[in-house]
Amino acid sequence: MSDLILHHYPMSPFSEKIRVMLGYTGLDWQSVITREMPPRPQLAILAGGYRKIPVAQIGADIFCDTRTIAAEIATLSGKPRLALEKLTTQQQGFASEVDLEVFIACAMAASTRAMGRKFRQSLSVADMARFIWDRLNFGLPVLSLRAARQRVRLHLESLERMLKQPFLFGKQPNHADFSTYHSLWFLRDLAESSLLDDYPQTLAWMDRMQAFGHGGRREISAQQALDIAREATPRAIAAVHRKDPQIGQQVRITPSDYGQVATSGKLVGATPTRWILARDVAEVGSIHLHFPKQGFTLAPD
Repeated sequence: MSDLILHHYPMSPFSEKIRVMLGYTGLDWQSVITREMPPRPQLAILAGGYRKIPVAQIGADIFCDTRTIAAEIATLSGKPRLALEKLTTQQQGFASEVDLEVFIACAMAASTRAMGRKFRQSLSVADMARFIWDRLNFGLPVLSLRAARQRVRLHLESLERMLKQPFLFGKQPNHADFSTYHSLWFLRDLAESSLLDDYPQTLAWMDRMQAFGHGGRREISAQQALDIAREATPRAIAAVHRKDPQIGQQVRITPSDYGQVATSGKLVGATPTRWILARDVAEVGSIHLHFPKQGFTLAPD
């Protein structure tokens, strides 16, 4: 069993991106199921103001956003191309586009009867109302259903042209495959949309991705995850990553796309691709939060 803990919920598309990545690597991991929307009081102890899902944890180090989570999985598994920063510039641009623009179009196009039924089965009426209100205030750009479907079709046509080999950029999947998969999983497997029916290469690629499964998963409680953080010490930060002029200062880090809630702490590390914040929390002691630089802003607190 690896030390990686994933805080997630079943219908989260970005969580599915990471779950399938864990399946591909064959890693064992620990699962903590959290709510679909705040308040998430136990997770907030670890993640501060950060409110997107999933969040990963290794001891007293907390990883926010799938970019930093994927980089940790790449290191744990010895598969470097799972890290976004290990891809070519073209591939990174493709992955970033599908993680934002295409994801939004797929989310809007997933308004089907099947999706509504599944939400009603997983949420109470009161929680459904809270979820809708939460997402309306999440800051996601809004597309009409017609525009969303058209954008999805353009994306699927592009994928059909690309898939002349088993995966998007070769014989083995990389970060871009998992970024592309999760939105289409949301559309095909949860919303049961017919939009993908005319794209056989894409459907076959999705089946190959889905066949990876989710790896070796073991459920633990949110309290157990807090206990693990309390008993651990944040990992050491190399001297080369403690040279940023803002090291030691109180700062806040905020997503620049949506879910724009800041997390405050002391900047203790800065690599070429991530920031590391230290927070002292009564319930667990000292923890380090890892954020990607791409898609986030840093400012004095």
